[in-house]
Amino acid sequence: MIKTINLTKKFKDFTAVDEINLDIKPGEIYGFLGPNGAGKTTTIRMLTGTLRPTSGQVFILDKDYKNYEIEIKREIGVVPDEPKMYENLKGQEYIEFIMNVYKVDTNEVNKRFNEICEAFELDYLSDYIGDYSHGMKQKLMVASVLMRKPKVIFLDEPTVGLDARSARILKELLQKYKNEGSCIFFTTHILEIAEKMCDRIGIINHGKLLVEGTMEELRSFSKAGNKSLEDIFLELTGGNEVQDIIKEL
Repeated sequence: MIKTINLTKKFKDFTAVDEINLDIKPGEIYGFLGPNGAGKTTTIRMLTGTLRPTSGQVFILDKDYKNYEIEIKREIGVVPDEPKMYENLKGQEYIEFIMNVYKVDTNEVNKRFNEICEAFELDYLSDYIGDYSHGMKQKLMVASVLMRKPKVIFLDEPTVGLDARSARILKELLQKYKNEGSCIFFTTHILEIAEKMCDRIGIINHGKLLVEGTMEELRSFSKAGNKSLEDIFLELTGGNEVQDIIKEL
């Protein structure tokens, strides 16, 4: 569903993503974790076709981005970390716009969208998007993606701004789509969510993929014998001096 070969992105002399290799299967939730500035969002932007790699290859659904960009974008869904939408549109107008862009079966997608609206309590579609809070925009963005039921779903910090109920519904929906064969790739700073939800996890730092695998496999990388994802993450990314910092404060 997602495959990269030596994926690299440089900005002049700075290497943001350094020869990353991924191979993610159908029916898999893959968590992509790293500290701020590690290269997570840059990687997602290359995987979703909004940023061209400096070198390397990206394959989505066995198709090379260089030759099948439009076909790939038709089949994927993207929830960015900052929901950017046309603020002078009403919520319903934005949804109609998305349906027209993707040329979906309106009856089928409308039915699914209405069910998602009910679940997320999206009852403000007649208001202008410019008047929405971050959480309201996030729910609308999530709904606009999930209503199409894409085969590959990318989410960058999807629970930021969501209330506890909406975050729980989103997690359950992602599990359902995974069970139906979709591939879900997401980033999060909430490590408890990643530990509970993900089939496999990759940890990136300074643009390099340090480790990846199941939780059991990640535990084998811990020289200190750490068991929780948080402790393993801090050990591998150089954040295990937390206690020393606290003592100094």
